[in-house]
Amino acid sequence: MAKKEEFVKEIANIDEDFAKWYTDIVIKSELADYADTKGCIAIKPYGYAIWENIQSYADKLFKESGVKNVYFPLLIPESLLQKEKDHVEGFAPEVAFVTEAGGEKLDEKLCIRPTSETIFSTLYSKWLKSWRDLPFVYNQWCNVLRWEKETRPFLRSREFLWQEGHTIHETAEEAIDRTKQMLEIYAKVVEELLAIPVLKGRKTEKEKFAGAEETYTIETLTRDGRALQSGTSHYFGQNFTKPFEVKFQNREGKEEYAYQTSWGISTRLMGAVIMAHGDNRGLKLPPKVAPIQVRIIPIAMHKEGVLEKVEEIKKTLENKFRVEVDARDQVSPGFKFNDCELKGIPVRIEMGPRDIENGECILVRRDTLEKITVNLQELDKKLEEVLEDIQKNMYKMCEKRLEEKTQVATSLEEFEKKINENQGYIKAMWCGNRECEDKIKELTGAPSRCIPFEQEHIADTCVCCGKEAKCLVIWGRQY
Repeated sequence: MAKKEEFVKEIANIDEDFAKWYTDIVIKSELADYADTKGCIAIKPYGYAIWENIQSYADKLFKESGVKNVYFPLLIPESLLQKEKDHVEGFAPEVAFVTEAGGEKLDEKLCIRPTSETIFSTLYSKWLKSWRDLPFVYNQWCNVLRWEKETRPFLRSREFLWQEGHTIHETAEEAIDRTKQMLEIYAKVVEELLAIPVLKGRKTEKEKFAGAEETYTIETLTRDGRALQSGTSHYFGQNFTKPFEVKFQNREGKEEYAYQTSWGISTRLMGAVIMAHGDNRGLKLPPKVAPIQVRIIPIAMHKEGVLEKVEEIKKTLENKFRVEVDARDQVSPGFKFNDCELKGIPVRIEMGPRDIENGECILVRRDTLEKITVNLQELDKKLEEVLEDIQKNMYKMCEKRLEEKTQVATSLEEFEKKINENQGYIKAMWCGNRECEDKIKELTGAPSRCIPFEQEHIADTCVCCGKEAKCLVIWGRQY
C-alpha cells in the first residue's frame, strides 16, 4: 500500500510555498492543465464539472430574479470600444485585436471581447423604443480574452469563462436596485454553494470598473490571507447609454436616456474554492459544488460478492447523491484513498467482505478525516446528515479564519506591522483622498478592497495622513 508521504510528495507544502501548492493542486487533482497558447489553460472534465455546478446554481438564481439568457458576438468593432472614453482607457492594455482574416487586411480592427458593454449598448439602442419595453435584463455565459501579463490558472488567465449581465432600466433607482440585487445573489452563490464567507461593499473611485458610477464587490479571503475579488456588480448611470444613444420615450412622451448596469462572476471562483478550503492533502470541496459527493471504494474486490454489493449500494444512493464506485484494479486501496483526498471528494465509503458480512461500511469525511462505522440500512440517512454537516463545517472553518485574519489599525506603523505578522484584512479609517490610498498601497502592498456597507467608526482620523476620516475601508493584499 502506498504511504501517504510518498503520494503527496509532489505537492508543495501549503505553509512553505502557497503559490506552488496552488498550482500543484490544479494540475495534480486534474482540474486543468497548461495549454500551448501562452497564458491559457485547458479545463479538464473534473474542473469543468465544478464550473457547471456553479453555473447551474447561479443561473437558477438569475432566472428567479427575472434574468433572461442571450448570446452576443465575440468580435467587437474597434469603433464601438472607442465610444466610452473611460472604458476604452481602462481596458486598452488588455485588448487583443483581429486585424486580418481570409488572407486580407480588415477595413476595421475587431476587438476580441474583454467585456461586452459596448456591443450590448449598440444593440440596445436599436431595440429600445418606449418605457414599455423596459427593463432589458439580459445575461450571457461566455468566454472573454484579456491580455494579462502575469497569469495563474483560474485566478488570472488570458481567456476565461464567465457570465456577464447587462441591463437597462427606466430609472436610476431601478438600475441601482438591480445592481445591489445581483451582488446579493453572488454572495449567496459563494456563501451557500461554495461555503466561503464574503465581505460586501463599494469600491473606491480608484478601484471601480472603467466607466462605472459605482462598483459593488464581494471579496473572499484565501488561506494565506490574501483577498480575492470574487464578483462585481456595476451601476453605470447613463455613461454608456448617452454615447450609444440608448434612449426611449418616457411616460411623459419625452425622449430620455436609459440607466444601465452590468455584473459578472467567473471561473476565478474555482480558484477561490481551492485557496479557501484546500490543505496539504489536496482539494477540499464543499458537498453542494462537488462533482462527486461520495466515492465508494471496494476492499478486496476480487472476492466474491464485493463488487456486486458495492454496485447495489451505489444504485440505492445515486438518486439522491452524486456517487461513483472506484473499481480500478491497477491501483491499491491506499492509492484510491489518497486520490479521494487529493480530489477533495467530501465522503468516501470503504466496504470489504467483513463489512458486508456485518451489514455495515466505513464512512470517511474529507473535512475532518473522521471515520464513522455506519449500518448499511441507515447509510442513506447518515450520508445526508454528514454531507450537510460538512458543508456547514467548511463554512465555519473559513469564517473562523476570516475573524482571525481581520485586524484594526489606527496608524500606518500599526497597519504595516499587523499585515506583515498576520496577513489578512486590515480595517482602517480613510480621509477619501486618492493620495492616501496610493501611499497605503505603496508602503504596505495592500490596496483598498472595499468600503463596507456596514460601517464602523474605529477612529476619528485617517490612518495615513491624520486628517478627518470620512469612512472605514477594508484593505488587503490581493491575488
